Amino acid sequence: MAGLVWVMVGLAIWHFTVFLPDRFWAGIVGAFVGACVGAFLSGWLLSGLSVPGNSALNIGDVLISVPGALLGITAVYFIGVRQEHLDDEARGGVAPGR
Repeated sequence: MAGLVWVMVGLAIWHFTVFLPDRFWAGIVGAFVGACVGAFLSGWLLSGLSVPGNSALNIGDVLISVPGALLGITAVYFIGVRQEHLDDEARGGVAPGR
């Protein structure tokens, strides 16, 4: 049950990416994957490499997935920015409008 909670927290935080420029690797879908995977991994690691059951859930299980979701989104964002920069260099310069 905690795994579902962690992924749902990642999904909730992912909704705020609408306020950021769309430079995510693989677009908004990449941001979604980064948030959900990051939240799950953070929750799993901070729970001692286990997934607590329904009877062991508390508010701490919600909070431990927040840093992972943010780190996942950040990682996917910077991978996208780097990829965009490499694509611009491959075309021989800076993209128009920048």
